[in-house]
Amino acid sequence: MTDDPPLSPARRWAITFSVMIVTVMQILDTSVTNVALPHMQGSLSAGVEEVAWVLTSYLAANAIIIPATGWLTGLLGRKRFFMLCTVVFTVSSFLSGIAPNLETLVLARVLQGLGGGPLIPMSQAIMWEIFPLAQRGTAMAVWGVGIMMAPIFGPTVGGWLAQNWSWRWIFYVNLPIGLVGLFMASAFLFDSPHLRKPGRVDALGLVLMVVGFGGLQLVLDRGEREDWFDSGWIVGLFVLGACALAAFLVRELTVDEPILDLGVFRDRNFALGTAVIAVAILGFYSSMLLLALFTQKMLAYDAWTSGLVLAPGGVGNMISLILSGRLVARVDQRLLLGLGCVLNAGSLWAMSNLALSIDYWSLAWPRFVQGLGMGFIFVPLATLALATIRRDRLPNATAAFNVVRNLGGSVGVALATTLLSRRSQYHQTTLVGHVNVWSADTAARLQELSQRFVAQGADPFTAERQATALLYRRVLAQAQLLAYADEFWLLAACFAVILAVIPLMRRVRAEPVAPAAD
Repeated sequence: MTDDPPLSPARRWAITFSVMIVTVMQILDTSVTNVALPHMQGSLSAGVEEVAWVLTSYLAANAIIIPATGWLTGLLGRKRFFMLCTVVFTVSSFLSGIAPNLETLVLARVLQGLGGGPLIPMSQAIMWEIFPLAQRGTAMAVWGVGIMMAPIFGPTVGGWLAQNWSWRWIFYVNLPIGLVGLFMASAFLFDSPHLRKPGRVDALGLVLMVVGFGGLQLVLDRGEREDWFDSGWIVGLFVLGACALAAFLVRELTVDEPILDLGVFRDRNFALGTAVIAVAILGFYSSMLLLALFTQKMLAYDAWTSGLVLAPGGVGNMISLILSGRLVARVDQRLLLGLGCVLNAGSLWAMSNLALSIDYWSLAWPRFVQGLGMGFIFVPLATLALATIRRDRLPNATAAFNVVRNLGGSVGVALATTLLSRRSQYHQTTLVGHVNVWSADTAARLQELSQRFVAQGADPFTAERQATALLYRRVLAQAQLLAYADEFWLLAACFAVILAVIPLMRRVRAEPVAPAAD
């Protein structure tokens, strides 16, 4: 393999900013849409189940296109494909903003998902190629600031835009960003000399990929709403998706020119790294969702205040990304990764000690520590997983890495909502079994509550009914509180399990950086 022509530092950072601005736009748009759904529902006269397809369609399109990113990059060329994705995402954002009805909006979101999906794996591959190993940590840290900040601050931004302007502006704000990103990409990006153009189109593999990944994403996104496998539609979709995915894997292992080359998983660091990123993102997304639900449903915070609870995680994340970017080439990356897992496990364990009287800082500090930990996971893990992959296989490797990453996030969200419901029911049954009118403690509590309502002007019969209802609501609240605590404890255990995998990975050593050519 011939050496690449040297790139000046200014050109490298111009490319970094070019891919970063477009990628952050894509991730920000994914997260801001969630909080704007109620506004869309009222504006478009849609039901809750109908408007949920605004999210589902985007995620399904993402799941379909990401596995083919490496193959499409080779087919169309890196620069052309990146610009095409940027154009598709920007135009579909405009179409989403002007959508007159729900059907048009869902179709535009499908196009948006197809355009936005490849941006993260392509950006990762580009940056990994243009920077020498000793500088990749710093570059990935800068890029990661945007990648990790977007899902943290996105809900707050989306809520503000939807409340003060219109839900349509969460799409319109993409237009200037997309145009700037397109201009910069056309000016600074270049095609990689390592890309190999595929000889033919694997039509069967393409169909199996669309059905398999799309079906699996739909099951994960719609499962909780449809009561999982009690729904015939979910069962049928799961069987179809699983069979198609199994056939796709067999096809990719046997065909000469696969769409998704699974050979990269023979690299030990890459295989273990993809497993670790799936578990880490599962824990990260699940904990964010749970904390947002807890603050808004249990503590009655508004969307803005709930966002302020999540915000300290972004501050901690920014600090650790900068630190890990400077340290990743100097120390054993496995030590940094282990530190990140310990910080996450500790913060999630602290979050499991919940109470209905908990104050803001008792939630904000663990979030800060968790954000600090995620920065020490993101950069070292990317280094460990991708450093030993050949450059001609990087587009495919980053696509596979992000397929597993997205799968971890989708499973995490589905698991969090499902377990929350199931554990709430379990604890409710247990607590109600210990609350009965024959218990002296229960009778005393009911009498105390009844007297309080009588003092407020209720007659004895009404006061007794009000006391019973209040006691039942308190039991439900405690059951939900215990369910949240169970989930945070389980997520803490997930990060503790990663610690056992880290020693199996090989340390990556950086070569000294040569002076930049004039």
